[in-house]
Amino acid sequence: MPDTIARAGAGSAAQLILELLPEPVLLVRGGEGETPEIAYANQAARDVFRLELTGAPLGAALRRPGVLEAIEAALATSTSTEVAFETIGVQPRFWRAFARPLETELGQLNELVVVLRDETDARRTERMRADFLANASHELRTPLASLAGFIETLRTHAKDDPEARDKFLGIMAQQANRMARLVDDLLSLSRIELNEHIAPSGKVDLARTIQDVSDAIRPLTAEREVKIAVKADANAGSVTGDRDQLVQVIQNLVDNAVKYTPRGGNVRIDLEFAATLEAARASSRSGVSLSLLSPDAGDGQSYVVLRVSDFGQGIARQHLPRLSERFYRVEGQRSGGTGLGLAIVKHIINRHRGGLTVESAEGEGTTFSVYLPRVVPQA
Repeated sequence: MPDTIARAGAGSAAQLILELLPEPVLLVRGGEGETPEIAYANQAARDVFRLELTGAPLGAALRRPGVLEAIEAALATSTSTEVAFETIGVQPRFWRAFARPLETELGQLNELVVVLRDETDARRTERMRADFLANASHELRTPLASLAGFIETLRTHAKDDPEARDKFLGIMAQQANRMARLVDDLLSLSRIELNEHIAPSGKVDLARTIQDVSDAIRPLTAEREVKIAVKADANAGSVTGDRDQLVQVIQNLVDNAVKYTPRGGNVRIDLEFAATLEAARASSRSGVSLSLLSPDAGDGQSYVVLRVSDFGQGIARQHLPRLSERFYRVEGQRSGGTGLGLAIVKHIINRHRGGLTVESAEGEGTTFSVYLPRVVPQA
């Protein structure tokens, strides 16, 4: 009797430990010719798959045919296996499943312990490293070549020409500043992508954030003699987000609007409430409208919509789908930027589980609309 109690206590302790593990753990059971089923799933597994998995077929959790075949083969032969797979959703995630057979003193059981390891961060880090090297080498090559050329000229032909020396040094300073902005934007984009699959949890008042950005950008608007008109719906509400990143979104969109607005023109910022996804996507002006990012929205989700409009030359239809690509620049429009601003905006909005649309027509200006899930007010 004491041995039985001890074993029961040990089993209970083991299950408690499994419940506390951060990695999903499944106990899979099945005999020959039987469909494998989940005999036990710890809390992490239930959270990941959003199912009460005990007693469910293995395919209810692991829906990739390759993964199911590998685990079924391991179960049939009582051997260990591991297999990598990807889950598709708003944020794709990369996993590796480790399956190990259970044994007792009496021999093999028709059971496997399957541990899932989330390798999303490692994959993203590796991909970002490769992208960073490729993008940086491509974009830095031109200003570096320019600097090298001017340095060589200053060391030879222009060495004793004060006028040429001052001119070349000014151009070199511009190229160095361009490289500094490029490196800053690349690092910013890399940091955003690293945590893109982790939704933020803070609460942000967008109306106040817009006002802060408008105040900060006054030197640029004064220089270009551009006026910013802000219209905020008092009932728009707050959003769940990272305030620093949302400041970056507003700053980039307003910077672009000011740059492409003729001197003495106007930029409009509107903040609105949208009860549905369809209302959030609704066009605000004439011209072509295109969604650059759309969330997987649950029923009943309301949104706060931020619209930034300029009244400049507009963007031709064929360019709209590529606006959020890294380093993509519309031919004939030179803003002096790095070509990463809208890519940064898109990735931040994606982290916030929001959406992004662009509306534009040549000669009529452009509107970028950001819509973010609204915080439900407490009753």
